Amino acid sequence: MPEYFVVRGPVESGDKRGRELGFPTANIALRDQAGSVGDGVWAGWVRRADGTHIPAAISVGRRPTYYGADGYRLLEAHLLAFTGDLYGETLVVWLGSHLRDQQAYASAEDLITALKNDIATATQWTTEHPAASLPAAGESAPGEVRRVAG
Repeated sequence: MPEYFVVRGPVESGDKRGRELGFPTANIALRDQAGSVGDGVWAGWVRRADGTHIPAAISVGRRPTYYGADGYRLLEAHLLAFTGDLYGETLVVWLGSHLRDQQAYASAEDLITALKNDIATATQWTTEHPAASLPAAGESAPGEVRRVAG
């Protein structure tokens, strides 16, 4: 039975760097700054307040390309095939498959190449793991990371 990490929280404004790179993200502040869930890039699902599920490529961590080890840990979800404004909306995010660790890139172009690969892998994973198979998210405080069994 697969396990997931689940995070619930309101979408907060960020640096808008993802948007500048062509990959807008929904940012959720994490309560856990120590890292109980591994930093990295994940494939998963996002449930909007209206109940719709959207596949996503999700970054968890300190954004080392721009902040090194000193950045604030947060969850950044790039919703696949989605356009719109999510600011202030509370989302539920399932982290399903750890794709890779976070790393610092030498240039924005190198980061963009990595993000394109992450999106392709996340798309494949979410196709193979449809939202209908997700475990119940349960209740949690905003920004709290919880482990749930599928």
